[in-house]
Amino acid sequence: MESTIQFNEHNKQEYPPMHTAEHILNATMVKMFNCGRAVSAHVERKKSKCDYALPQELTPQQIAEVEGQVNNIISMALPVTEEIITIAEAKKKFDVSRLPEGVSETIRVINIGDYDSCPCLGLHVKNTSEIGRFKIISSGNCPTGFRIRFKLEE
Repeated sequence: MESTIQFNEHNKQEYPPMHTAEHILNATMVKMFNCGRAVSAHVERKKSKCDYALPQELTPQQIAEVEGQVNNIISMALPVTEEIITIAEAKKKFDVSRLPEGVSETIRVINIGDYDSCPCLGLHVKNTSEIGRFKIISSGNCPTGFRIRFKLEE
């Protein structure tokens, strides 16, 4: 019998709308700046942050474009679904270097419409329309690259 990575009480408990917004922000940064997903993230209900391996700060105009694109995706009311795939399949589609040693034979992937797919253990909304408005509250250089701090507004 194959085992599967599952969310449980011992995993970090995310606020589903914020955690799903983090996925959309990551996909947006990858698509706009080819920087890869966040190298570090801290996701909480009130405010969150993601650090990206960017060699330079983003301009205020670029920050506004990121915020606008994330809100555009949220407003599309995309379904948020999950699928279970084998680790072999995951290695072909994703960077799995951050998976722990001895991971199970299968992995859960979260899909946000056709905008983003990512292996993940966390909790998510069922549709992006449940997220609310995404707001970047600050940004700037940090030790790991470039940090974006954000929150959700009702």
